[in-house]
Amino acid sequence: MAKSRYLPDRGLTARMVLTMFLLGLLFVVLGAVAVYYLRGLGLILVAGFLVAQWFFSDRVALYSMGGREVSPQEAPELHAIVDRLCALADMPKPKVAIADTDVPNAFATGRTPKRSVVCATTGIMARLSPTELEGVLSHELSHVAHRDVTVMTIASFVGVLAGFLTRMALFSGMGGRRNNNNNGAPVVLVITLVSVVVYALSFLLTRALSRYRELAADRAGAFLTGAPSELASALVKISGEMARIPVRDLRQAEPFNAFFFAPAIAPGFSLSSLFSTHPPMERRLEQLSRISAQLGQPG
Repeated sequence: MAKSRYLPDRGLTARMVLTMFLLGLLFVVLGAVAVYYLRGLGLILVAGFLVAQWFFSDRVALYSMGGREVSPQEAPELHAIVDRLCALADMPKPKVAIADTDVPNAFATGRTPKRSVVCATTGIMARLSPTELEGVLSHELSHVAHRDVTVMTIASFVGVLAGFLTRMALFSGMGGRRNNNNNGAPVVLVITLVSVVVYALSFLLTRALSRYRELAADRAGAFLTGAPSELASALVKISGEMARIPVRDLRQAEPFNAFFFAPAIAPGFSLSSLFSTHPPMERRLEQLSRISAQLGQPG
């Protein structure tokens, strides 16, 4: 990991390491099944997909959210905030982008600090003060400094592989070469059951890892700026404003919640409300309040 002045969090890091270890155990189980039945071909295809996701994640995320890179002349205030934060963190400056949407949010992506992009929506820029926006962007730049895109890409490998194996088993006749001795159906059943169980467990572990990352980014960003109250204010303001965004816009943004500073969740039942990529707002605010106390500031 590139060195920066972002403060590490050993407690959260330990939890992330444990989660990655458990995902690794699931990978060993599923990988053994995949190698035996796919003879390596499926693994190559899945690995190729994940490598492509890693290399092009910044472009895909920007394109999907309608973001575009902006120059210092086009967005001087936004660039000034990013310049200041990068100087404080002693890290390379990422590309700066703006997404033309009223959904108040921000995200950062990119496989390395030198090839990353930080993006703010027009909605968040219109609603937050400069200091609140700085708090949000300090959170996002923490993701860049800690290479969170790489971490989550690796973590998602198990789930992607499990989903791939399930589809192969159900739709590609994976057990076809064993049908002559009547073992085809049991093989497909075993692979499907193992893949479904592994996918469910990896999904829960990956979501837990994502929540740890968000807490770590809040903490690192708050200590970097020395203004946890501004980050807390931004979080409260954004969460409140989400209720005023049209449901259609929120549903369009929901698939990108893992990237966002705050999840865009439409009203009603959804997997996002049950298996969130972000910790509850109350937990985030409680952590920021403790940091304020540590810094001798009002909560």
